[in-house]
Amino acid sequence: MAKDCGDIQLWGEMTEVTREVFGHLPQKGGGGAVEKFLLKSDRVQVEIISLGCIITALETKGRDGNLSDIVLGFDRLEGYVNKHPYFGATIGRVANRIANGKFTVEGKEYQLALNNPPNSLHGGNKGFDKVLWTPEVLLNGIRFSRTSPDGEEGYPGELKVWVTYTLDGGELAINYRAQSSSTTPISLTNHAYFNLAGQGSHDIYNHMVSIEADSYLPVDDTLIPTGEVAAVQDTAFDLRKPVELGRHMQKFQLPGFDHNFCLEQSAARHYCARAHHPPSGRTMEVYTTQPGIQFYTGNFLDGSLEGKGGSVYPKHSAFCLETQNWPDAVNKVTIAVLEIRTSAGGKGSSELMEVTHTLMETQWLLRPGLHSFVPEDRCWLGCVPPNVDAVTPGS
Repeated sequence: MAKDCGDIQLWGEMTEVTREVFGHLPQKGGGGAVEKFLLKSDRVQVEIISLGCIITALETKGRDGNLSDIVLGFDRLEGYVNKHPYFGATIGRVANRIANGKFTVEGKEYQLALNNPPNSLHGGNKGFDKVLWTPEVLLNGIRFSRTSPDGEEGYPGELKVWVTYTLDGGELAINYRAQSSSTTPISLTNHAYFNLAGQGSHDIYNHMVSIEADSYLPVDDTLIPTGEVAAVQDTAFDLRKPVELGRHMQKFQLPGFDHNFCLEQSAARHYCARAHHPPSGRTMEVYTTQPGIQFYTGNFLDGSLEGKGGSVYPKHSAFCLETQNWPDAVNKVTIAVLEIRTSAGGKGSSELMEVTHTLMETQWLLRPGLHSFVPEDRCWLGCVPPNVDAVTPGS
């Protein structure tokens, strides 16, 4: 029986869900109470707040059996309200960069805020990471929803969005769904920063990383894809076999990674990336239905922010694996796109639109009506025995 501490507690078969107030935003500008939700299994516990659907903590066991928090973030709400590099946040309407903040849909040009000059980044000045979401507690997780008004941050169409987190043992799943009243670009992701040695550890150089991708997108000086889809073979971007990050970046004289890797084109969820920290034994594997994954090694972290427990976060103190559509897809041809077809499903007589990712000369757009954007990501978190450096994907 749970102790009554004023929190609401619900249990699924494997997961305990707890909620409490994390803080308050000023009522001016649409503020209110920010809630924090704890999802807890026997191996993993994750904390998520209703501001930006932000993952504020993710604790998993090492081979010593002790839990450590492996994501960067802040102890208090103020850290997430002030400017920060999207720690743990849900990103939208469009993750990553849009060149010059412009795109054209159905013959009409739209101009977005240039919040990362000369481009628009992660949804604009006030993207999905900076707004309150409405929570709904589930037996094994939490579902957040909101309606993005027509014209919000310059994007067309009223967009209804749902983000669902579920925890099952050592598997954290994120499911996104969106429906629009007008044709609009859409690409959602989560921007958690990981360090499997524990947040606050100085660097990620001793992490082993692999990404199941045969190609990547070269970028220009402003980190916009050039339009080329390049093979990783015989380049620094060949991460198909595990590499130790520090040695690999030194070998190729890389300042770090901030690139989209092109994944297998499949509607089914599939393995795409793995990170392993040999000293602690902690391992994470990423599975997704999305066509790309942005591998970012915290190149712009500079130690200026005070994080959890007084930690500082210098350059290369964390990495991100952001499953997504390819960056600037709305302005590129021969780029991964959303193809929608109808199938029976859902409740009653409603229809659930399935999503398939393909390569074709068109754009990443969500059409109006019942068309839905419904990608899903799963992250497996666990620990491997000493002297084991590899885990077969899906094992």
